[in-house]
Amino acid sequence: MDKLGVMRAFCRIVELKSFSKAAKDLGLSPAILSRETKLLEESLGCVLLTRTTRSMTLTEHGAHYYDEARRLLSEVEALETGIQARAQQLKGTLRINAPLSFGIAVLGPITPSFRELYPDVHLGISLDDRVVDMVEGGFDISIRILRTLPDSSLVARRIGQSRQALFASPRYLAERGRPEAPEDLPAHRKLGFSLADHQHTWHLEGPNTHSTLLVEPEVSVNNSLFIRDMLLADQGIGSLPGFLSGPLEATGALERVLPEFSLPSRSIFAVTASRLSADAKARTFLDFLENELSRKD
Repeated sequence: MDKLGVMRAFCRIVELKSFSKAAKDLGLSPAILSRETKLLEESLGCVLLTRTTRSMTLTEHGAHYYDEARRLLSEVEALETGIQARAQQLKGTLRINAPLSFGIAVLGPITPSFRELYPDVHLGISLDDRVVDMVEGGFDISIRILRTLPDSSLVARRIGQSRQALFASPRYLAERGRPEAPEDLPAHRKLGFSLADHQHTWHLEGPNTHSTLLVEPEVSVNNSLFIRDMLLADQGIGSLPGFLSGPLEATGALERVLPEFSLPSRSIFAVTASRLSADAKARTFLDFLENELSRKD
């Protein structure tokens, strides 16, 4: 029995002084409403309404039940109204999970600007390259960078794209030579990202061709920042996402290897536990982040 639903129905019967009017008001049949009221009385072990063909009267128990039910329903309505209003306010704590490299390279620089615009939104940011359980971790948003998102009960919003390409330092390329074709890569030292689906296979996509290369990395690590630092230390050739490689390529600290080829790009997804979990502050943050990513793309 839906106790709140039955309470509301009972209160409408009393207020409209009619089963038929209450049934019409609630979109139910009078027979269903009569049966629900009888079940309510049976569950309480007392009569709430005395009915004749012409009148309906509350018993002493019925009057007491109506007063208390009306009070409880008012409290529930006030609670719901308050929660709905709070969900639309840009205040409170927003808990975000993101990969370490993305958090440092992307979220870190934009967080001060977001905080200036929305000072009442407190950010709880957890950086972890593993895929975490959002519900268990208590996160409102999880940023995931994948080629495709596995099917799940989670709700995903694509907010950007992460381009992937091969890079090396100018010194490494000067000493070891610049690859002219994918077939030249086996002769070079290679760095692998252990969490990527291309760690041991690089799928190089060119304008009119593609090449698949089996890779045995000399160094394999589960963090792109580590790979970035190894590349800067002249340790070989490795792949980096655009949000890490862009500034380094612009300053000349790293150079694109086989610039006519790229690795398959990955999508940047913002995942929430459900559509209802994306309240005003979550939607505002994601809109802000998506706008920042579009400017960097």
